[in-house]
Amino acid sequence: MIRLILTDPQWERIKDLMPGKPGDRGRTGSDNRLFIEAVLWLVRTGVPWRDLPSEFGPWSRVWKRFSRWAKNGVWERVFNELAKDPDFEYVMIDSTIVRAHQHATGAKGGLKIGSLAGHRV
Repeated sequence: MIRLILTDPQWERIKDLMPGKPGDRGRTGSDNRLFIEAVLWLVRTGVPWRDLPSEFGPWSRVWKRFSRWAKNGVWERVFNELAKDPDFEYVMIDSTIVRAHQHATGAKGGLKIGSLAGHRV
């Protein structure tokens, strides 16, 4: 069983941007939501296309559809729609994520500030 991550409210925001929905000219897409889940799974795991679980269908068909959507600007439309109202639910930065190099604080003993009285102007 594959863990799916796309919530119903997220799907509602983008479902009308998908080609191949009922009412569109041409062939109706077979389960656009499952296809989006397949792409999200690939992005989340970072595995090659050939390692896509069979629950999402043949990897070559998923890749071909992904490529066709990229050429037709579908992913750009989805991105632009989601960028209108960003969801920062998973955005957080703290010291466990961002670390400074040990030499980033300056020289040993800290910054030395001397008197300007001895300098010529």
